[in-house]
Formats: sequence, structure tokens, C-alpha cells
Amino acid sequence: MSIPSQKAELELEYDATLAECPVWDERENQLYWVDILSGILYRYDARRKQNTSFEIGEHVGSFAMREDRGAVLALKSGFAFYDFETRKTTHLSDPEAHLPNHRFNDGKCDPRGRFWAGTLSYDQQQGAGSLYMLNSNLSIDLKLRRLTIPNGMAWDTGLEAFYFIDSPDRTIYSFDFDEHTAEIDNRSVVLELDHPDALPDGMTIDTEGNLWVALYNGFKVICIDPGNGNTLYEVELPVPQVTSCTFGGDQLDELYITTAREHMKEEQVEKYPLSGSIFRAKVPFNGTPARRFAG
Repeated sequence: MSIPSQKAELELEYDATLAECPVWDERENQLYWVDILSGILYRYDARRKQNTSFEIGEHVGSFAMREDRGAVLALKSGFAFYDFETRKTTHLSDPEAHLPNHRFNDGKCDPRGRFWAGTLSYDQQQGAGSLYMLNSNLSIDLKLRRLTIPNGMAWDTGLEAFYFIDSPDRTIYSFDFDEHTAEIDNRSVVLELDHPDALPDGMTIDTEGNLWVALYNGFKVICIDPGNGNTLYEVELPVPQVTSCTFGGDQLDELYITTAREHMKEEQVEKYPLSGSIFRAKVPFNGTPARRFAG
């Protein structure tokens, strides 16, 4: 039985090195995203086709919007707040200040507005990274150790499961999740990716509880049922390095997808010239608004 699929459309042609962490702001109806290695956070107005840049000044792995104003960032130098009006960064704390060869990577807020973000070493040393949680009172908890490239995160619609990806494992994991204490335990496997080259990267979840996973070097985003690991839907892209995705648009039924061109040779860029661009696909599924940092 064939898997239903569709092709994504080019939304914003760009040459980002490592576009990541797309976040739809339903209050402004705009898409925010980062180019990690360029140290820039962007705000894209889909109606006006305008892309505004905010120079952060260092590698920015991920971010989340705040309940009040601005964003919380996960930078090379740790957690920080950012004000879009003043363009000012306010540094908070760095749990890995003793590890200068590390930076933060993917991150997302949980149902209670706590910001989770993972770290990795620049040489991607196996097991060197960790997963941290920034509480609303700005204290930091260590959630997982011995990670390599911590990436996609999602919490199920019933708020009882936390889904997580450490990309080199080629596996999507599930943990029991306590919404009140943020404790995670009882790790299990949702899906082991059967693909010789692709790595699972960024991830989001729809209102039905299905996971949407970007496949780095896989040319697609797949939608899977976490209950049985079956692939329900696919969105195909014309570039290999698919990094992450989020639901946006007025009805939250448009999948915005980030891509990259890191490590690509000149001939590869010539073959896939849209690498690093933003793509969009209107899909027969709906997402929920991205959760905001409560601190």
C-alpha cells in the first residue's frame, strides 16, 4: 500500500547554512527561524513575503517565544532573553560554561512553558551532549546525559509522553512524562529509521498526536503514528538536508519546513540550488500553537 504524499513548494529562497527551529507566532501570523551557524534569527512575513533579520552575534541553536515579549534563546554561551524591539540580548546562565567546544542545538517549550534545549560538541563527539530544561524561575535542570546530536522534541496531546530524537541513533524515542514535575522516564522506541543515509532531525506534532519528522539527507518530512511507528504521510522536498518543520498559517494546516546546505560541496549545491531555503506544504492535518516560555 502506497503512502500518501505531496511535494512542498518553495516559500522563501535563501542560502542559509543551517536553517533550523521554525516557530510560527500565531499572534503575529509570522514565521520565526534561525540560521544556527550564521548567528541570525529571522522573522518571515508570509503575506508580504518579507524576511527580517536579527543579528544575535553568536551561534544560536534554538529559541522559543516568551509569554510576555521577545524570545528565549539557546546560544553557544547558554540561555538568554532577546527583545525584538530593542534588539538587545540579556544573558541568563550557561550550564556548560566549562565546555568551550560545546553549543546549544534544538530546543522547544513544554506544555507548562519550560524551555528544553540540548547541547553538542562542535566535533559531534559521541555522548558529549546533554539535555537541559530552563524553568520559569530561570533555574536549570539536567534532563538527559550522553547525547550526541540532540534534536527533535514533542509532547503528546494527552501530555503523558515526551518524544525525543538523538539524530545519530536514527531513532525516535518516547518517555513517560509528568506534566507537573517535568520528570521523564521509561524510555521506549517509537521508530528506528530504516534509511541508509537519512537522519531524523527536527520534529513537531499535530492535533491527532502524529509526529512530523524532518529527514536530514532524506529529501522529505514523514508523518508517523507514534503508537505503531507506521508512516501515514510524506512531504517531499527538492533538497536533501531537511532540518525541521512546524505548523503555521491561519488554520495551522501549512507545514513550514527549514533546510540546510552545510558540508555540501560546490557540485552538490549546483545540483540542489534551493538548499538552505524555506518550503511550505498545505497538508490535510492541523497543528497547535507553539508553546511559549512562561518565565
